[in-house]
Amino acid sequence: FAEARSLLLDLGALDQTGDLTAHGRALAHFPLPPRLGHLMIEGGRLGAGHRAGLVAAVLSERGLGGNSLDLTERVDRFRRERGRRAEDARALAARWSRLAGQEGARGVEGAEVPDALLLLAAYPERLARRRGKPGEFLMASGRGVFLDAHEALAQADWLVVGELGGGAEARDRIRLAAAIDEAGLLPAIAHRIATREVLQSEGGRMRAKRVRSIGRIVLEERVIETPDADLIARALIGQVREKGVAILPWGEASVALRARVLFLRTLDPAWPDLSDAALLATLPDWFAPLVHGRSTLATIPPGAMHDALLALIPWERHRELDRLAPPRFTAPAGSSFAIDYGEEGGPKVEVRVQHLFGLAAHPTVAEGKVALTLALTSPAHRPVQVTRDLPGFWRGSWKDVRSEMRGRYPRHPWPEDPLAAPPTTRAKPRGT
Repeated sequence: FAEARSLLLDLGALDQTGDLTAHGRALAHFPLPPRLGHLMIEGGRLGAGHRAGLVAAVLSERGLGGNSLDLTERVDRFRRERGRRAEDARALAARWSRLAGQEGARGVEGAEVPDALLLLAAYPERLARRRGKPGEFLMASGRGVFLDAHEALAQADWLVVGELGGGAEARDRIRLAAAIDEAGLLPAIAHRIATREVLQSEGGRMRAKRVRSIGRIVLEERVIETPDADLIARALIGQVREKGVAILPWGEASVALRARVLFLRTLDPAWPDLSDAALLATLPDWFAPLVHGRSTLATIPPGAMHDALLALIPWERHRELDRLAPPRFTAPAGSSFAIDYGEEGGPKVEVRVQHLFGLAAHPTVAEGKVALTLALTSPAHRPVQVTRDLPGFWRGSWKDVRSEMRGRYPRHPWPEDPLAAPPTTRAKPRGT
């Protein structure tokens, strides 16, 4: 579904809200799948509706025009083919041409539009550029494809691929394509060429490059010898956009702060959204000041990351944050332990069981709404029990835990009634 939606957006059939555009409504009424309908409408717009109809027919029905890998050869042969099947297909192509706005039935050729550009209208992600040895190509989608080196198309610099087949090969083999030269291609796809700045470390020195590309195909790279601070900042922001906020130098304090706020947001959506998606969407607002004047992401201090996150939380909520989601749990014995708010099962704290002697009520956060998950450990910090009901643990499985722990750790107190025993952080004195 996501791929289909992305294709319709790329073809201009949907707008960014997912609603049909005028072009989308035209495609919906065209008696062809969206890719081929778009090919026909684009061909008609360019004055090449007749040729577009022949191309669409060859793409629609296997075997028309023979088995050549070259789309142009196959279409030209299809035009000359005799027999009922070919005649019916040409009549259907003429009907599509008329619907596309050109009198294709009379065989009027109209404008000279390369078959590759007509094919590109249907398969924009299958523009391919030769790389390495003849027959090896990289498509704009990022997939590598190939054809045998002895094929005439193997020498082309640019192809648009109409059909792929895997067969026994590990890669995708080109079954049908059309060649085009760069001079005819680039002006026609200028609107698809993206320019971006990227930052790279070369021998410890940061280098900025301006990259022009079509999808994953790089057209040109130019080194910017003396990039200004704004350019470097934009490049660093671009790195984060491309790879996600996980590459940022989050310190423990920042990770803990995000987890606390995200936990509170599950209880009250009025708390700010500090999720990965939300932080990426607002990157220029909160992150741009952190990278201005820096050359790498690694030079951002973890403390600066924490302060930037804290600034996203309204000032009046700062005290609420510590009250509703305290960073640490203080046990009856006086020791405090970090609370992990990122745990899937809810806030969790790891604590030695002796620290909780005498505690009759299970500890909570969010003003008693959420029970802490207690990961109880032995004096050697090995797991003993995980519970969200401490009183139930004292009344229930404590007896069995006590019996086992007394044998393993005889120098530590294991009272029969933990509720009546004082909490402790120490072992028993020797000889007791």
